[in-house]
Amino acid sequence: MAPQPGSYDATALYDNVDIDMVVKVLAQTAFRKGVISPAVVNSASYCAVVSAFWMLKWLSTLYRNQGSLFFAPKPLDWSEQIVVITGGSSGIGELLANTLAVRNVNVVVLDIKPIQTENFNITYYKCDVSQWEEVEAVSKKVIEEIGHPTMLVNNAGVVQGKLILDLRPEDIYQTFGVNTFAHFWILKAFLPNMLKRKSGHIVTVASVLGLVGCAQMTDYTASKAAVVNMHESLRYELNNRYHCPGIRTTLVCPGHVHTPMFSTFTTPNNAFYRFFAPSLPPVTIVKAIITALDSQQSQMLFLPVFAYSSLIMKLLPSFVRDLAQELTNADHGMQHFRKVTAIREDEIKLVQENKKAA
Repeated sequence: MAPQPGSYDATALYDNVDIDMVVKVLAQTAFRKGVISPAVVNSASYCAVVSAFWMLKWLSTLYRNQGSLFFAPKPLDWSEQIVVITGGSSGIGELLANTLAVRNVNVVVLDIKPIQTENFNITYYKCDVSQWEEVEAVSKKVIEEIGHPTMLVNNAGVVQGKLILDLRPEDIYQTFGVNTFAHFWILKAFLPNMLKRKSGHIVTVASVLGLVGCAQMTDYTASKAAVVNMHESLRYELNNRYHCPGIRTTLVCPGHVHTPMFSTFTTPNNAFYRFFAPSLPPVTIVKAIITALDSQQSQMLFLPVFAYSSLIMKLLPSFVRDLAQELTNADHGMQHFRKVTAIREDEIKLVQENKKAA
């Protein structure tokens, strides 16, 4: 039926909409010279750069973990996991063990002292993880009584807090034994079965001090630096020599954490430290580790945000590096440090002898 005089036929407008019309409109509006303000252009450029950064980061994660562009991995069944945690009787390890136990995970804690817990699915084994013989013996018990672990959290740590000339041989042996050698012993004991199944997850708890150094921590920083590089080499061995990229690896590099091990460390009271380099509660690290395990992806975690600066610190001018050391009190924080964890028998005897001599 023909349109009545004075009426409006809307269909006529849509009949004339085509690509040529769209191009003409855009040419006279959005893409016309002088129409778009510099502020809009700059904002669009900024958004493009940020989007490109996160896109590359996402693609990098997919590449590292053999991921799919369209399909996420199957949700992790926590009830089927057996998690071994070294140093699981205090600090980060204790909180992690109890948190996982609430998820009905079978948790195995290896430590020199028992864990205080009411969770029935946490099994404790007394073990000095710095000694291969003890790890080897305990690992056989774990496999026989609990099963083959599916996740390993190398968390055990110790700090001496002494100047380099005050370190006794026993101090250095203990530091590297717990902070470095234990990682090798745990892998040597439990990695073979992961290789057979071509799956698993290994968490390496290192430290920001594995990337930068500071006074009165020479043995600690050296031991953590060794662990950081061990983790990286392990990743490439799993990918290219064992051909097991499905075994995930997560490196954790936290700053100062409020745990018993560093309870006598003196933190600075300036505004810069509180804002840019805050001390973290253990729960922050535990949440990050569980999220990493749940994601089933290999990754590196630097906490808090300032920890990422450790990756480029050595490239900065010396005066910038020195200023950072000063503002974070890095070279004086251990000045009044007192060791309160992992105290050896020879240290107790030495203190007693010094008291008698005095």
